[in-house]
Amino acid sequence: MFTSEDHRWMLRAIELAARGMDTTTPNPRVGCVVVRDGEMVGEGWHVRAGEPHAEVIALAHAGARARGATVYLTLEPCSHHGRTPPCTDALIEAKVARVIAAMEDPNPLVNGEGLSRLRAAGIDVRCGLLGTQATDLNPGFVSRMTRGLPWVRMKVAASLDGFTALPDGRSQWITGEPAREDGHRWRARACAILTGIGTVREDDPQLTARLEGVRRQPLKVLVDSRLEVDLQARMLKGGDVLVVCSQERPDKAAELRDRGCEVLALSNPSGKVDLPALMRTLAGRGINEVHVEAGHKLNASLLRERCVDELLVYLSASLLGSGRPMFELEAVASLDERIALDLQAVERLGNDVRLLARVARAG
Repeated sequence: MFTSEDHRWMLRAIELAARGMDTTTPNPRVGCVVVRDGEMVGEGWHVRAGEPHAEVIALAHAGARARGATVYLTLEPCSHHGRTPPCTDALIEAKVARVIAAMEDPNPLVNGEGLSRLRAAGIDVRCGLLGTQATDLNPGFVSRMTRGLPWVRMKVAASLDGFTALPDGRSQWITGEPAREDGHRWRARACAILTGIGTVREDDPQLTARLEGVRRQPLKVLVDSRLEVDLQARMLKGGDVLVVCSQERPDKAAELRDRGCEVLALSNPSGKVDLPALMRTLAGRGINEVHVEAGHKLNASLLRERCVDELLVYLSASLLGSGRPMFELEAVASLDERIALDLQAVERLGNDVRLLARVARAG
């Protein structure tokens, strides 16, 4: 169904889509290549919401040469009016001959309608080329559209024997510079960075992506059930900050709002922050990917509440002997009760190893 040339050009479209890794939120990352007579005549990628989509940029690049061309898209073109006009109209007006999409758009406003409109206009349409790779570009967008939840990635840095810090909480630095820089790249692609009050008290993190060329900083989310955060905490300075508590203390909430923070109360029956409700709330605000950098208690709570999709674990080639664990989980009675993970990738970074593993879901 697909030729080696089709694979070549779709790989290029995926490469282009990745250029919007840290800017497109809440939109998906999309790349487009226009090919005529075996030659690339136009290409583009979506940069940020409200700006032209990848198809429009690529077609403008191609100009009149788009007529009769094949268009390679990492995602089905939109068929509805949003901040920009439908991309299906632009493709039809350009009189392209063929459209190959890597995957259908999970957005209910599109979900096959874009491809159907192209077929109705007489365009040869095919879908499914390198679909897994295209989906992996947008796990958060797909999750938000299909589950009403963001994709939650939990980052942990630990010694080889599984400790994230010394018994007194000191942890700088367990991993080396290459691993820490890589962690900032994962921060940059996220829509939100989430931590807990314990981490803020002990480490006073900035929760920013500190890389050259970063064009957007994620929303900073603090889980602080009793609003105990120090008003001088570094994470409160600059950028958008959401502080989530179980019950507001009016005086402290007012002080936080005076500093430009948003305060949101979400309580579960136990009187703690309702973490699943928080994830639904973030998805409702267009948050695709949440990057968690928290302590062992909040990490465990998120896992218990089934709020975690993926673990990003950096293991240092060192042994601490004792200290803070990665997760404060209850012991299981049998191996059948353990949290199963699907290992996705292993990579060496300096003298550290990065593991990427997804939480296995029943069914």
